[in-house]
Amino acid sequence: MTLSHDDYRNSGLPADVRADLLLKEMTLEEKCGQLTSVLPWSLVNGDGSDADDVEEPLKHPPGHVAGLYLDSPRQLADLVGRIQRQMVTRTRLGVPALVHAEALNGFVVGGHMVFPTGTGLAATFSPELVEEMTDLVRRQMRRVGFLQALSPVMDVALDPRWGRTHETYGEDPYLSAALSVAFTRGLQGTDLSAGVIATAKHFLGYALSTGGINLSAYEGAARQTRDMVAYPFEAAIQIAGLRSVMNSYGDVDGIPVGASREVLTDLLRDTLGFDGFVASDYTTLEHMTGRQRVAATPGEAGRLAIAAGLDVELPSEYGYGAVLAGEVERGAVDERHVDTSARRVLRAKFELGLFENPYPREHIDVTAVAAEGRDLSQRLARRSVVLVTNDGVLPLSPGALTVAVVGPHAEAARHQFPAYSYPGWREMTIAMSRGELGNMVGVDPRMATWNAELIPEVDQEEYVHAQYGARTLAEGIAAFARGVLAEQGSSLTRPMGPDAVERAVDAARRSDVVVLALGGASLLFQGERTEGEGSDSADISLPAAQTRLAEAVAATGKPVIAVLFQGRAYALPEVVLNASAIVVASYGGPFGPAAVAEVLFGRVNPSGKLPYSIPRHSGQIPVYHHQKAGTGYRNPLPPGVPQHYLDMAATPLYPFGHGLSYADFALADLACDAEIDTGGVARIGATVSNTGAVDGATVVQLYVRVNTSGVTRPAQQLAGFCRVELAPGESRGVTFHLAAAQLGYTNAARDFAVEPANVEFFLGFDADDRRLAGSFELVGRIRVLTSAERSFLSQAVVEHG
Repeated sequence: MTLSHDDYRNSGLPADVRADLLLKEMTLEEKCGQLTSVLPWSLVNGDGSDADDVEEPLKHPPGHVAGLYLDSPRQLADLVGRIQRQMVTRTRLGVPALVHAEALNGFVVGGHMVFPTGTGLAATFSPELVEEMTDLVRRQMRRVGFLQALSPVMDVALDPRWGRTHETYGEDPYLSAALSVAFTRGLQGTDLSAGVIATAKHFLGYALSTGGINLSAYEGAARQTRDMVAYPFEAAIQIAGLRSVMNSYGDVDGIPVGASREVLTDLLRDTLGFDGFVASDYTTLEHMTGRQRVAATPGEAGRLAIAAGLDVELPSEYGYGAVLAGEVERGAVDERHVDTSARRVLRAKFELGLFENPYPREHIDVTAVAAEGRDLSQRLARRSVVLVTNDGVLPLSPGALTVAVVGPHAEAARHQFPAYSYPGWREMTIAMSRGELGNMVGVDPRMATWNAELIPEVDQEEYVHAQYGARTLAEGIAAFARGVLAEQGSSLTRPMGPDAVERAVDAARRSDVVVLALGGASLLFQGERTEGEGSDSADISLPAAQTRLAEAVAATGKPVIAVLFQGRAYALPEVVLNASAIVVASYGGPFGPAAVAEVLFGRVNPSGKLPYSIPRHSGQIPVYHHQKAGTGYRNPLPPGVPQHYLDMAATPLYPFGHGLSYADFALADLACDAEIDTGGVARIGATVSNTGAVDGATVVQLYVRVNTSGVTRPAQQLAGFCRVELAPGESRGVTFHLAAAQLGYTNAARDFAVEPANVEFFLGFDADDRRLAGSFELVGRIRVLTSAERSFLSQAVVEHG
């Protein structure tokens, strides 16, 4: 069949064919334009009229639009529509722009539901609910014309000093992979023409930065990189068809990822099988010239990045666009690199159906949109609450007690909306407009006028109450208690003086029980916080001001329940460890505090599990459960030596996967295959029973240790999990189907392979719970696996009664 130049508009042709046809029609400048992004105020004013200098970007139109965040979905859709009309009707080829936004725990624009942050989602051990969440986000984003989400965060977070830990799914690569696959599936859908592109970040090793300091280098070796750090990314590529990846800011083996062909092409594409496009984290190329000093000019940064395989520069043009075109014209860049990247971008736009449907929906029901996902956010918040310890004080009796709620989280619902939720993003945007930020990447000075017009300053606490129906912990407890006495006592990190502490102590004396509302807060670059981007900590201890407050309150002798709102592990003081109960909750969105209150009073039976290990002391870091055999606390103790450190045990205080219930659970009847081939599937099963007096849910967890030849493997690896709900006295069988291809690794010959081995395993309710243990033999020939031949997630089958 002979195709003409205009056939790229033919929706019946495959996306890659259409991309090739359109590419042939483009000038060099137009191709380079597709690899750049523009901020919205360069195109439109807040009222939808043309920006003063709009004709300049439309000469060689950018392929992407960044930074479009507003309070109103209706206004947002209108501005997206106006921008797309500029692109479609006022440029030579009429190529629509790809508009993106953040969507870590909900679509990060105004008027849309917020869900728990990443570690909160992970604590649910519920991939099906994460997929349900992003299926909703997909429909919400398409409705207003946003077809790319800069989410999820697939970084495996082993170091809680890093301030962005809460955005991740915690310390375990398997759990991260399961949730990353679910997130990607829900967002992209079964047909991308009705989907939204997921962007996995930050490739690679971003959460393992030197010293836990944001932007710093990742020093991991090749085997760790492939087998552990890349695991969630590779799973999402192979299982869910991931279409976009964002680079890390850091270096890998001395080269910034944005300039590393070894990472972005050799590993990501050639080894892991990725065939989408790579989008830069904001201002990556500026980092190359200003921070990492690997390039002297924007042109040199552009040359390095395009040769490495970085396809798109965000959020605005620096080393791509006209600069990159100039590099090609003077012979410094091979135009084939530009063609390759432009083809990837165009193919994605055709796959999304953007040429056929470039405009948002014309009618937006703002009230209906705001209510979407309310029940799901509430379910996720409830499932994310982790009961860490309980001496029997919980559940509290409704209507019978006066409760003192003391601490910086007592009456602060705003702390439930962290960085990369819309309220957190909104607060940062206003601070930027006031000139309060000096360390934010990607700041455009022209944004102040735009923000002042479209994002008015409001009190953050009032905003989250009015827009999301958020309630504080004190308000949540008031729904169940006979009376509530609430006192802040201290801020997150600073004392508020002796009078504030005395008021808190007086409230405790007048109460029957004290709930200490402690923990952290995440913000983007500004404000009082303990976590967030650019907000790392050398000491992960609970802030001293909160510890002193807790000690003063505990001295009253009243029963104390410690509630910790946190996005990552904190080293806990003695006063918290001595509490009658400890509850850990994430930044749970509008329903986070209410979910905690429901758990405290038994309205909800807790089922959350820790997605990270909690250390005894900051000096233990890292303390993740899958340390290699013979390393860290997985190192056997010599005879007569009671512990690894002179001053304390090296084991975690509370292990990964830990979480109690008001029900009791048992595992019995272990059954497993004795032997499987390296191409086979092992079946490992048991019976889980609720031996308690109330309905409850638990997570059965499968851990393996693969004893291969010549390479030290992890002492244990999570290889499967299954959440099971049971009535009192009810039992169900759970069987894991574990493919041998899931047990592959980079062997001594540097091949990724499944090899004959003895495989030990255990089933339990957390990473240290070895209540059922066994082994099987992996036999047969060594199988070298391509990425497409790997297995990433086991299948759990629950026998229904």
